[in-house]
Amino acid sequence: MTAPPDDCLARNEWLCGAYLSSRREILRDAVVQHIELTAVSVLIGLAIAVPLALAARRWRWAAGPVLGVTTVLYTVPSLAMFSLLLPVYGLSASLVVTGLVLYSLTLLVRNLLAGLRAVPEETRQAARGMGYGPLRLLLTVELPLALPAAMAGLRIATVSAVSLVTVGAIVGYGGLGNLIYSGMNTYFKAQVLTASVLCVVIAVAADLLLLLAQRLLTPWTRRRS
Repeated sequence: MTAPPDDCLARNEWLCGAYLSSRREILRDAVVQHIELTAVSVLIGLAIAVPLALAARRWRWAAGPVLGVTTVLYTVPSLAMFSLLLPVYGLSASLVVTGLVLYSLTLLVRNLLAGLRAVPEETRQAARGMGYGPLRLLLTVELPLALPAAMAGLRIATVSAVSLVTVGAIVGYGGLGNLIYSGMNTYFKAQVLTASVLCVVIAVAADLLLLLAQRLLTPWTRRRS
């Protein structure tokens, strides 16, 4: 018995509106999990990267080890990374988040450090001459001037995290990656394509939002018309 002409699910087509309407809740839950895993991992990575970059800038001897260790972590294949973390975290979302945090450190630390080092020394001296202490100098002068480079690293780290979240499907916490993985195993075309497109949409949307935030936070970098 052949499938009805309008039954794209039965015909297993790549483009299928019936899949979107019948799996709306499944897709929504996968998108939410994907965004949550990405956001949590990037925020934790940023919280760790800031003090590491400050330490590397403050003590030159620390720059080599900090950059070296974070770079080595980034070279570890994702499957190997998750396998190494498995005995510690088990099959949990924490395993995926920890792996993504470790991957994000290279991009975040390197760009933060580059931004801090690019602050002109005469600017620091002028601020000290105006009575700025170390903390005020950091918060009101150095970090704002380092923000463009830091945001560039944050954008790349976020887009990379969106992509790497899908690998978490091997432990059941991959957001849209779960749908891609199961769809590939069953050759469910509509599911594979829909989940893949949604991953791209999330990555592009996150990058545009961060770019907008960068422009709002650094108005002095805009070209004057």
